[in-house]
Amino acid sequence: MRDLRLFLPCAGGVEAWLAEEVVRVCGEGARDVRTARGGVQLLSGWAEVMKLNLHSRLTQRVLVELAHQPYRAEQDLYEAASAVAWEEWFGTRDSFKIELTSHQSPLKSLNFAALRIKDAVADRFRNRGGVRPDVDTQRPVVRIFAHLAADAVTLYIDTSGEPLFKRGWREDKGEAPLKETLAAAMIAASGWDATVPLYDPCCGSGTIAIEAAQVACNIAPGLLRRFGFERLKPHAAGDWQALKAQALAARRASPVPVFGSDVAFRMVDFAQRNAERAGVADVVQLRGGDALQRMPPSEVPGVMLLNPPYGERIEAGGIAGPGRGGREQAQMENAGDFFTQLAAHWKRNYAGWTAWVLSPDAKLPTRMRLKESRRVPMWNGPIECRLFRFDMVAGSARGRDAAGP
Repeated sequence: MRDLRLFLPCAGGVEAWLAEEVVRVCGEGARDVRTARGGVQLLSGWAEVMKLNLHSRLTQRVLVELAHQPYRAEQDLYEAASAVAWEEWFGTRDSFKIELTSHQSPLKSLNFAALRIKDAVADRFRNRGGVRPDVDTQRPVVRIFAHLAADAVTLYIDTSGEPLFKRGWREDKGEAPLKETLAAAMIAASGWDATVPLYDPCCGSGTIAIEAAQVACNIAPGLLRRFGFERLKPHAAGDWQALKAQALAARRASPVPVFGSDVAFRMVDFAQRNAERAGVADVVQLRGGDALQRMPPSEVPGVMLLNPPYGERIEAGGIAGPGRGGREQAQMENAGDFFTQLAAHWKRNYAGWTAWVLSPDAKLPTRMRLKESRRVPMWNGPIECRLFRFDMVAGSARGRDAAGP
């Protein structure tokens, strides 16, 4: 299997960094690498499929394209799926599920479209051997992805199984935790390369800090989990064990410390346990404390990288909220107060540090009374965000201007 066409979906805005990661992970094994809407396409072999599942921090899945052709009606979808040699990938004892997405599809019912693709897969097996595999929508052995564009259908077989943001170490989490793939995208966009300390002052259950520590230690993100390709027919168990052994041997000591803190001591406990499972408890230094009060954790200036609290989560970020009930306006006022105070605290105490802040609020720099030096568009699921960079200097810009050169 040398000429597999792969598609690696990722969060919007992350495509360029994912393409760089693909080349780094696969080397010459990745050919014709190109960014696409919401992901990266490439040609490679089965070895690269395993490597990408094991080493990629940015993609959500590794999909193998098996068909791409025009369609106008549901019968065209049936015929496209019928022509795929599914029996080369899995057997009749393996359950499967159809996952369908669409963009500008003219079909009226996507459920019926998925049903026709499911029928085609089952009928192909039954026509060839008299037995069809079962459908399991909860825990399928095999996931088949179909994407309907305006006039073309693409069919993929999934090699990842559970989404790749599920690294295998997160068991303790708070509400709405940041996905590991998005945390890794923030690290990539910041350019942090483990030459200076990294600090997340709103660390929650530790996602950003743990991802950064694994990057610093060169720990493959997929070492703790299983993958869908391990149950597909092309799987070569010996080659897979050799790849994992190489990844284990590549671990190194972190050249710099990674820090995290959170106002909720319960979340710090969660982060500590997650760091232990992720194998970086000796690298990540975690403490409790209000982001508005914590002093720099290192005498050497470094990078702050954070996904700060918003709305009701402001209460967990160091600002006490009003009573329960209708309070959207109060939340917005509290958010403004929190970010104004946070920026003032940074200007007083974090001179020389670079802060990267992920936010859906395009006016965050105004709230913080800071001028960003860079803003990177980045999607958190369906939410359009921006990763703002602030270069911290002592005092306010107005104060410096008044003092003169």
